[in-house]
Amino acid sequence: MSTTLEQPATTPAAPLPAPVPGPRRLRGERSRAASAALHGTLVLAALVAVFPVVFLVFVSLRGRSGWTHPTEFSGFSLTNYTQVLTETSFTTWFVNSLVLAAGTTVLGVAIAASAGYAVSRMRFPGHRPLMWVFLIVQMFPVAVLIVPLYNILGSMRLLDSYAGLIITYCSVSVPFCAWMLKGYFDTIPVDIDEAGRVDGLTPFGTFWRLILPLARPGLAVTAFYTFLTAWAEVAFATQFLSSEEMYTLSVGLQTFISQQKAEWGLLTASAVLITVPAGLVFFFAQKHLVAGLTAGGTKG
Repeated sequence: MSTTLEQPATTPAAPLPAPVPGPRRLRGERSRAASAALHGTLVLAALVAVFPVVFLVFVSLRGRSGWTHPTEFSGFSLTNYTQVLTETSFTTWFVNSLVLAAGTTVLGVAIAASAGYAVSRMRFPGHRPLMWVFLIVQMFPVAVLIVPLYNILGSMRLLDSYAGLIITYCSVSVPFCAWMLKGYFDTIPVDIDEAGRVDGLTPFGTFWRLILPLARPGLAVTAFYTFLTAWAEVAFATQFLSSEEMYTLSVGLQTFISQQKAEWGLLTASAVLITVPAGLVFFFAQKHLVAGLTAGGTKG
């Protein structure tokens, strides 16, 4: 007689509940609170940067005495702009500054591009010390340079002239621009120069026809920097110019402020008008600025 053991019936275990999917933050990813704080800080910084410009425009539209009550939102007019353009020598100052800035930009970029390309491509005695000299001369403050430059220009009879100030502004802007363009030329392959020589181009022909078109972003940055250097310069122009017909904007605007009176309305209107050429130069050069500023950081 055999007996069979019956196995007790087992009930299957209940399945575990599936985990509820939740937001997973990748490593290095900011949380919402951190992102909100960052954007809030950026907005605040932008408002702080824009406020002086907006306040300047607001005061310039309030008339001759609008600056005495800058918080009032009434009495807007173009009186200050009309008087600046018709009753002062603003147009003469503007033309003088434009001639100086344009001349400095053309001459300064040409010298800086030539120097940067020569140091980048050619190996001649003293090419490394030359770049260090460019860097060292940038360390001297303007107050130290005024006296020797004044004596040099005086001996050359270039005081109170366009040529004297253009040479002075180039001495300030060329060293920095040469350093920047040297780094940019280093990123352009040397094979292009060799291909130009194979095709029969001279070194200058290679530089002019092949390298400069490729260096357009770097040239745009240096041109923008050189233009602003000459357009907004005050110290040299104040000391080297003596006749009123040669005054630049930076010198002419000082005539609105004296010990007896201060024409703040005219000064604010002139300041707004001065920003127009600089804004136009930035508008046309902006697409090249980022590439030109970052390309010299690495050597390819």
